[in-house]
Amino acid sequence: MKIAIVVPVFNEALTLPRLIAHVAALNETASQDFELVFVDGGSTDNTAALIQNAGLRIVNSAKGRAWQMNAGAIKTTGDVLLFLHADTQLPVNALEQIQSNLVENVCWGRFDVRIEGKPWMLRVVSRMMNWRSHLTGIATGDQAMFMTRAAFQAIGSFPEQALMEDIEASRRLRQLSRPACISSPVVTSGRRWETRGVWKTIFLMWRLRWAYWRGQNPKQLAELYA
Repeated sequence: MKIAIVVPVFNEALTLPRLIAHVAALNETASQDFELVFVDGGSTDNTAALIQNAGLRIVNSAKGRAWQMNAGAIKTTGDVLLFLHADTQLPVNALEQIQSNLVENVCWGRFDVRIEGKPWMLRVVSRMMNWRSHLTGIATGDQAMFMTRAAFQAIGSFPEQALMEDIEASRRLRQLSRPACISSPVVTSGRRWETRGVWKTIFLMWRLRWAYWRGQNPKQLAELYA
């Protein structure tokens, strides 16, 4: 199976050099070919220039992770789609682990996550996120969701909504199969937690999730998140 990595970006000039170096290392160590596409949602910094100068592929899309991920998926030919945030790095042998976990009757999955940062509470948050995901079968975008193209098409792509597109996609994917849960963690930036405050962010995320489960409009939730 050929894997296509889709990375939505918006004003990520500060994080891109690290990600570009990570992709270069992945290209050297991966035992299989993969394709990579960045999807820019209208960045106003030099995000696009950094990607182009690195010789990497970039396409444009309307702003919003759901819209960007869908646009990127359409532009790739891989049998498997891996959706990676710009501030997240994959573990060693990630592509091989994806292939070995997409067995019969399992068409999607995600990685455990480790949030990088100084506050000790981020380690607790990471464990709670992974535990919750194991228990519920719901993945978040920070966990580098992956799925077969057939599964992506079966759920009608990511729902084009302003927030919680990963939660809604997980709910639809669960109807197709249980998720593969890869314990080797992706490492994601704790910048959001450190900037806003760990406890404040925890309460905000739980508030948003509760409101979403109760049917509140994702656009209104996105305004609260921002």
